[in-house]
Parts: sequence; structure tokens; C-alpha cells
Amino acid sequence: MVFSSIFRKDNIFCLGNITDRFAVCMGIFMKNIDSLKNYNEFKNVYDNGRSYANKYLVMYAIRNEENRRRLGISVSKKVGNSVVRHRVTRLIRESFRLNMNLLSSGLSIVVVGRAAAKGRNYKEIESAFMHLCKLHGIVNNNN
Repeated sequence: MVFSSIFRKDNIFCLGNITDRFAVCMGIFMKNIDSLKNYNEFKNVYDNGRSYANKYLVMYAIRNEENRRRLGISVSKKVGNSVVRHRVTRLIRESFRLNMNLLSSGLSIVVVGRAAAKGRNYKEIESAFMHLCKLHGIVNNNN
């Protein structure tokens, strides 16, 4: 049996054609990331949270009462056009998603992409993200 593509159906990655009813599903579920949605949530983190910065990113973090990790991402037009801004946003979100289990729960985090993040690869953004998490002291030591 030859699989022509990998596709996502109901948050399960499957091998085969989208029209194939008997596709082999691998059972890998996508993790949903809780995000900060509106102005007031961002403003609360900006006003009451601590901030640290490095060459590529600025991170604001504050404890929340919800016992879950929430992420907000801001990348301004100074970084580049929409394609560049969305790439930086995706890299930051992926860094958060893959390292989420290393972070303390009950956090609201806002990450601001700087102009220097333009054109950087995933490893550089992930390294910058984890550096800021360590500065904030939100990395669990028991992992």
C-alpha cells in the first residue's frame, strides 16, 4: 500500500488520500494552545508582569488564577511584511508548544518579536525563547 499524502482529519494525522475512507491514522493529537485574546488580557500582562529581553524576543510573564499556560504573541510591522511577521509568530508558537511541558502552569505569557528575529531559524528562536523562560524562572526543574 502506497500513501500519497499525510493529512489531518479531526486533529488526527492520517496517511492516505483525503477521499480514502480507510486511511491509516497514526493517532497523534494536536495540542491546543490557550492564547490571550483581547486587549485587556494583553494589557494586564504588560502592566503587571515582569519583562526580560534578549536579541530576538521580549517576554512578559505573570501568574494567573486559571492554572493553565496562556500565550500571547505580538510582532509589529517593524519586523517586516505579513509573511515575515507570520513566520516569526509561527516559530514562537512552535517553541512554546514543544516546550510547554517544561514550563510552570498558571502563567500568562506575552512574547514580542523584535526586528532581529526576521530571517532567523527555529533553533535560534527556540533558544531565545528558552533563555527568557529561564530568566523568568518559569522552567520546572523536575523535568
